[in-house]
Amino acid sequence: MTTVEKSIVTDMALAPEGHLKIDWVQAHMPVLNRIREQFEKEQPFKGLKVTISLHLEAKTAYLAKVVKAGGAEVTITGSNPLSTQDDVCAALVEDGITVFAKYNPSPEEYKELLIKALETKPDLIIDDGGDLVSILHSERKDLAAQVRGGAEETTTGILRLKAMEKEGKLEFPMVAVNDAFCKYLFDNRYGTGQSVWDGINRTTNLVVAGKTVVVVGYGWCGKGVAMRAKGLGANVIVTEIDAIKGVEAYMDGFAVMPMIEAAKLGDFFVTVTGNKDVIRGEHYKVMKDGAILSNAGHFDVEVNKPELEAQSVSKRTVRRNIEEYQLADGRKIYVLAEGRLVNLAAGDGHPAEIMDMTFALQAMSLKYVNDEYNKLGKTVVNVPYVLDEQVARFKLESLGTSIDSLSDEQKLYLDSWAEH
Repeated sequence: MTTVEKSIVTDMALAPEGHLKIDWVQAHMPVLNRIREQFEKEQPFKGLKVTISLHLEAKTAYLAKVVKAGGAEVTITGSNPLSTQDDVCAALVEDGITVFAKYNPSPEEYKELLIKALETKPDLIIDDGGDLVSILHSERKDLAAQVRGGAEETTTGILRLKAMEKEGKLEFPMVAVNDAFCKYLFDNRYGTGQSVWDGINRTTNLVVAGKTVVVVGYGWCGKGVAMRAKGLGANVIVTEIDAIKGVEAYMDGFAVMPMIEAAKLGDFFVTVTGNKDVIRGEHYKVMKDGAILSNAGHFDVEVNKPELEAQSVSKRTVRRNIEEYQLADGRKIYVLAEGRLVNLAAGDGHPAEIMDMTFALQAMSLKYVNDEYNKLGKTVVNVPYVLDEQVARFKLESLGTSIDSLSDEQKLYLDSWAEH
């Protein structure tokens, strides 16, 4: 049976456009290209099945091709209903990868596609938000025994994994790729920062300069969003629950206040907390007419839409990926991309050069967990620093630059505890 016969995609006729997208990102992902060359020679996944659940667009597609180049039989599905690109899915099928994904499936269809991807009985997985792991530990426990381990992409997914580990319910090792330096310092900060505003700007076609932007959460993603908003000329307010991050935001030059106060001032709102209901009923009551709400957290729960609908007298789509809610007093509040990840649901996600580093970490972490799974235990595992640092070195080399190295004498000096 061919991948075309096994796969579920929207339209195979879209494949040519998908190939062009994948070719474009491949040309801008030198680190992953280098790893692909290694994988082609070493075949670290020969004879293994790998199932991937990530935002299924061109950069993810190229990661899947790199894993396949390492000898794996690869199956891929989406990790968000609105971020899947149908032309990319079709192109991957033509490239010999089994695909169970399509743009904007119903919640029931989305779950079914995830399960079909797992029914290929993978030895290794790459997850985004913990959906695959959740299914393997709930309704499809029968498929978990064969899984050697995997890698998790997001903050949200790692929170779920650590909760499972704490309760003793995690059945195999998972590498916390999100916690690697080359992930959160660059992907979460520079990738999210740029791609969120790409999504907002292309969707709204409105100016940011002079407006007030409320960034909800000042983790690495929030830092990136706030930094880019400042660069676009916005007045930036940060809301936080962590006092240390609040001080950090203040010293970075941003106003810091509770959400109930920020809600009165914001023109644009971006949630990046990983938690639910960070914008909710009492906030809608004090917002400006025309306030625009968006989310850059993994799940569409940060902006409480049911409470907004309860306060609204009408709702309509006024532009692609923009829903208008009219309140009883005539004010209008707009929600972008149904409250899902605005940078992927209403854009193309992070820049290729940024995802080059993240997906290099994914590929190397997958090899690591396959090599070491018998030793790792049923735990959440950090990316070894040697892999993290190797990705950074590959990146520097791709940029045509280099750094210094310590001399033997300097190493001895640093390692000595005696008086210098």
